Amino acid sequence: MRRARSRAGLAARLLARCAVLAATAAVAVLLLALGGGGLLVVVAGMLGLVVCAAGIWWFVARRGPVRLLGAFLAVAAPVGVLVFYARSGLWLTALISSLCWAAAVTCGRAALHRARPPRSRRPVRARRPKRAVLIMNPKSGGGKVARFDLVKRAERLGARVILLDPSAPADVGELARAAVEDGADLLGVAGGDGTQALVAAVAAEHRLPFLVIPAGTRNHFAMDLGLDRAAPARCLDALADGEEIRVDLGDVSGRPFVNTVSFGVYADIVRSPEYRGDKAGTALKLMPDLLARKGARRLDARVDGTRLADQQALLISNNPYVSPDELSGGGRRPVLDDGELGVIGVRVENAAQAAELALWGSQAPGLTVTTARWVEVTAGGPRLPVAVGGEEGIPVAVDGEALWLRTPVVCSVRPRALRVLLPRDRPGAPPPPPPVDWRRLLALACGPAGHTASGAAAQRPAQRSR
Repeated sequence: MRRARSRAGLAARLLARCAVLAATAAVAVLLLALGGGGLLVVVAGMLGLVVCAAGIWWFVARRGPVRLLGAFLAVAAPVGVLVFYARSGLWLTALISSLCWAAAVTCGRAALHRARPPRSRRPVRARRPKRAVLIMNPKSGGGKVARFDLVKRAERLGARVILLDPSAPADVGELARAAVEDGADLLGVAGGDGTQALVAAVAAEHRLPFLVIPAGTRNHFAMDLGLDRAAPARCLDALADGEEIRVDLGDVSGRPFVNTVSFGVYADIVRSPEYRGDKAGTALKLMPDLLARKGARRLDARVDGTRLADQQALLISNNPYVSPDELSGGGRRPVLDDGELGVIGVRVENAAQAAELALWGSQAPGLTVTTARWVEVTAGGPRLPVAVGGEEGIPVAVDGEALWLRTPVVCSVRPRALRVLLPRDRPGAPPPPPPVDWRRLLALACGPAGHTASGAAAQRPAQRSR
């Protein structure tokens, strides 16, 4: 084990040095080409990025001719930069510098990944359940329950299946409680994250193992558990030969969540009746009012006591995602048992701020990325909260489900509250590449042979709080 760690440390150091060397080469190519237009490569690239970001903002936040102009700029800006490079003879300089920078980022992420200390918590062998009860939603994921023959497969392994009736909506939490009262020693769900969370809360309450069967549309929770979302039937193998881990369970004003809670723009869009049938069209229709109209709802939050004001969108996750890419659906959580919430706040109100976000990424003033133990969210100005049953409330999307919750809405996390049963043979979830932190890379590249990035900083993604 010690020898393996030493080899990993050596590989991390070599990769870090390659990353620093490639980044230096990217800069050197531009400096050496200054007389031939190296500065123009940088200026043209940054100008194209700014114009493209402004065009995207106008496209999503405006209507009519301005939206058409935004669409044109979003496409024309990168094309124009490429044409400029080709016509001015700078294409080779731009290409070599870009390739060097891409190599620097790739090597840097690989180095930081290898420098992470191994996780100490390992799965434990699980006893085979005798009275497993699985709740299955036949409509979830476009009919995955029938497509993968999950009911018969589960029953052959000795599980009792409760098949939901699409024509008669049922309270899955109550069904799970009734199963526990009837002697169930394991609860499981074939469905999306929203249904998973409701039954997971019952399993956690009664300290029973919980089986995740990814039969929903996206199943972020299953992905981060390392399950095979393309073959949900493989998860049933855990009933015969499984192992158990403990993960955190999120709580939003008394309602459980396993993935995310969204406030603001996304929550407003999800609650639209047209959203399920036409997601892109509904978003484009509603976003101008939600983003740029005077009087649009904003959010205030207390993040572990620190105030976060006038946000257009807030994303609270059960453990932090590795980067704000989750806002576009590409995020991942490296771990699920750190006992923390991930917090991403967005405030972009004009094209200039959109361009600033494109240039600076997570360091832009309009983006807040941090972690917390608890978050309290209220509706901020200028619009007042919406009344729900005579009390103030705001729209909230909990694991993709549209809800109205009374303000203040409090999000917290229950550390390692959920016992999850997993099949021993599963594809696993390769840790997502960490963001490139050049200070850590320099320290790693210049350190001794056995040096690795330190402790917690290497174990979780870099985070920022204001």
